[in-house]
Amino acid sequence: MTPMMKQYLDIKERNKDSILFFRLGDFYEMFADDARTASRELDLVLTTRDRSTEDPGERVPMCGVPYHSSETYIARLIAKGYKVAICEQIEDPTTAVGLVDRDIVRIVTPGTLMESSMLDESRPNYLCAAHLGDNSAVCFTDLSTGEISVTEFPGCDLSRVENEITAFSPAEALLEGSPELCARLAAFLETRLECLVQTAGNIPGEPGALVRSHFGDDAADGLGEAALRAAGILLKYLIDTQKTDLSHLNSLRLNAGGLFMELDANTMRNLELVGSLRNGDKRGSLLGVLDKTKTPMGRRLIRSWVMRPLLMTAQIKKRQSAVAELLGETVARGELVSALRGIGDLERLIGKIVYGNAGCRDLKALSASLAPLPDIAQLLSPLKCAALRECAALDLLGDVAHMIDSTVQDSPPFSIREGGFIKDGADPEVDRLRALLENSSAALTAIEAKERDRTGKKLKIGYNKVFGYYIEIPRSSSEDVPGDYVRKQTLANCERFITQELKELETELLSAKDNLADLEYRLYEELRGKIAREVSRVQATAGRVAGLDVFCSLATTASENNYCRPEIDVSGVIDIRDGRHPVVEVVQSDTLFVPNDTYLDSGAARTAIITGPNMAGKSTYMRQTALIVLLAQMGSFVPAKSALVGIVDRVFTRIGASDDLSAGKSTFMVEMTEVAGILKDATHSSLLILDEIGRGTSTYDGMAVARAVLEHCADKRKLGARTMFATHYHELTSLENEVDGVKNFSISAKKRGDDVIFLRKIVPGGADESYGVEVAGLAGVPESVIKRAKAVLKSLEGKSLAASGAGDAQQARRQPAGGGDSGGSDGSGGQISMLDIRGSEIVRALAATDLNTLTPLEALSLLFELKKNL
Repeated sequence: MTPMMKQYLDIKERNKDSILFFRLGDFYEMFADDARTASRELDLVLTTRDRSTEDPGERVPMCGVPYHSSETYIARLIAKGYKVAICEQIEDPTTAVGLVDRDIVRIVTPGTLMESSMLDESRPNYLCAAHLGDNSAVCFTDLSTGEISVTEFPGCDLSRVENEITAFSPAEALLEGSPELCARLAAFLETRLECLVQTAGNIPGEPGALVRSHFGDDAADGLGEAALRAAGILLKYLIDTQKTDLSHLNSLRLNAGGLFMELDANTMRNLELVGSLRNGDKRGSLLGVLDKTKTPMGRRLIRSWVMRPLLMTAQIKKRQSAVAELLGETVARGELVSALRGIGDLERLIGKIVYGNAGCRDLKALSASLAPLPDIAQLLSPLKCAALRECAALDLLGDVAHMIDSTVQDSPPFSIREGGFIKDGADPEVDRLRALLENSSAALTAIEAKERDRTGKKLKIGYNKVFGYYIEIPRSSSEDVPGDYVRKQTLANCERFITQELKELETELLSAKDNLADLEYRLYEELRGKIAREVSRVQATAGRVAGLDVFCSLATTASENNYCRPEIDVSGVIDIRDGRHPVVEVVQSDTLFVPNDTYLDSGAARTAIITGPNMAGKSTYMRQTALIVLLAQMGSFVPAKSALVGIVDRVFTRIGASDDLSAGKSTFMVEMTEVAGILKDATHSSLLILDEIGRGTSTYDGMAVARAVLEHCADKRKLGARTMFATHYHELTSLENEVDGVKNFSISAKKRGDDVIFLRKIVPGGADESYGVEVAGLAGVPESVIKRAKAVLKSLEGKSLAASGAGDAQQARRQPAGGGDSGGSDGSGGQISMLDIRGSEIVRALAATDLNTLTPLEALSLLFELKKNL
């Protein structure tokens, strides 16, 4: 085995879980299993090392990628869930004796990306560390921006940990603690969030020591043992993998309870907060409607606001006031938006500068992003609300911009290793070396003229590869040369000499390019260090710019879509007038959206049972109520004529159903698992959106479960939460007269012959029909199938009526919850039809008849048909 392969295997042994990029010249090479993996994943040609070996089995598989384009290949591996260890030469090959020393300089993982080409500027890239035990905690950081925070949870409630992690949606997670809890959380992260999960390494010594050394005692003193462990795990991992300055992680924030609304993964998905259900795209989501931000920081912040609405009324009203003032100041808002367009990603630029992988173009991008700040501060100066006054208190960072602009050229080259980026006049030595390179002939001519004046001889300066630069004097006048002339060569008709000055100039000329590149790099490192020390100032300014950007975005959305400012209090009332779905009304702009009112409170109207035809808009109506509440609590205006929102601590949704085959769960099992979680975690201050509970099992079992869930939600002694419950079990409408706090509502529809028109208007009272067959026709089901469905429906209705007094033992066992007083009982203990569709047809026929226009023959015919149907 060669020394180089021994070196490779030694380094690989210490990084078994990563693909090792081993630097050899201008390539990163991979060997053995890493080569096979990279060849397969990156479509690289797989070759072998030691081709002279006679036994093909002893040849080592090998493939490589060019050093200058490695970022693209690394990004593809990271996207596929791999980690990449970068191995570089750590000593100068020109001075090395024997094999050049190499070592890992960085391990690239999904949660530690810094390269702009690998990151989505519109969303954070979080790394998460979780400690799970008697008390649990999770710590999150976005290494690219320097954001770091920790959340503590008393007890071992895994569902709350999952909800918090879902809100941050990390790319990579480190788990420590209870093996059972870690296994359950790992399964959730891998299946629901597609997150790379690893077991956390050991932290030597006291867990808080690392946190204290990095953030100081004040930050650590406010944390519990679990939080210290989670933060310590994360810091240890970053130190081990990044091997560089982490000073931009300078402020550890504690996410205290009671500040943000907690949302679970189902609610975020069902309400389409940041991605549509259809394809996960931003378009078709609430974020897609609200996000009109102009800066990368603003795009990340508004996403955070959408996923973490507030609970404190004072903070919500503070945000609302900023949106309201910008909404009224149309001209100022337009100018602010225009100025914000010129600001780049301040957070990630300063992160790269501190981290050490920024180039001069990044420095110039930072300087250019600071240029609009004075104009923004001036535009904000007349505005009065507290949140905008805070934004106006911008650190303009003029000294940072001056440092960059006075040192770096306006259009610097991409590479910082080859020089050519220091501005003329920034450093005397750079100017001298640059002038020397640009005017080398002039320097030689000047020495030549000076020596002629000094010696009075006809001489000239020449050059060859053997002796370098020399002074050539004719043989006839070469005897009395100055004493500092050193003879180097004698020819037939001339003598060649060198002087110390000429030799020094030669050395400078031959090494000037390398010296200039080295000097410029040293100056760059000095400049980078100076700017890195201002990281806190840049981060503070970036935060204020991001906040302003989000306020402008919310004001623009409110202006374009005719939103109103909601009232916020703790009354428990949700009173929305002419509310609209914020996404549907934008996406379906060619159709007039029908607004609807919503009223829920903690008293007589805390539970709304909503019935109506399929496709009439029940789910849209319930979702729009939840979204208006979320919008109000994030500080936004809302799509309504007016709105009063009593603070909601959590929003829960149970919408839709699907099998979870990988977990061995049926549709009904998935539904009941989610319902169980809602009933366990909800409080009387929560908002519950429940859509067709119980539809995944037999009719009577499903209705029994649905009724029991409804009664539990409505009962103040058990839950008493504000609940919207959509159902096709029309018997449940009887609960309005039987259970306190329950109100019936329905979505109206109009039937004309075989056609049905959905009016999409919420009205008090229950519905009497679901129009399932008609909806099947609208969906394009063949006419022959529709006719057969109608025939089957009539047959089933007849059988249902015939069986209403049969007293069948099996039917009695299937009696819905509530016994003889339920909406499905005739009072005698016998089971009757769930929906007396035949009776409903008679009622509709009579209601649609104008007696004043009937002829005697038509009246007799109608009576005959009614009697026949009866």
